[in-house]
This record gives sequence, C-alpha cells and structure tokens, in this order.
Amino acid sequence: MSGNPSNCDGDGMTDTTLTELYHRSADGIEVSLLWSRVTNALTVAVEDSRSGLSFEVAAPAEKALDVFQHPFAYAA
Repeated sequence: MSGNPSNCDGDGMTDTTLTELYHRSADGIEVSLLWSRVTNALTVAVEDSRSGLSFEVAAPAEKALDVFQHPFAYAA
C-alpha cells in the first residue's frame, strides 16, 4: 500500500480511488491510513505478516490519527 489506487469491493462497486495518507511498519506489522475520494471515508488497514492477521477499521476524521497509532485497540 504505497499510495497507489487499491481495489475495495462493496455493494457491487469497486473503489479504485483510495489514497494512502500515512504508512508505518515495524516488526512485521504494516499500518496504513487510507482515504476514499468516492466516499470521503478514512480507514486504517493493518497487516501482520507474522500471524497472517489483517483487518480494517473505520477511522472517523476526528480520531483518524489515534486509530492509526492504536489500531488494535479500535479493532476490539
């Protein structure tokens, strides 16, 4: 996830307008803050290469950086 458009399927539509706003990686965990130009929604995507776990969390604009910094707390 390096700022390139991504595909997200939902309701029969494909969103190819995701923009990566922030990215960080450490110890096999990749975290990206993504913005959809179509829906104006923010999402945090997490991929853990060690466990194979991956998930996405909706990130309200007023808490987006907190969700980005602590995605596992918001996924619970």
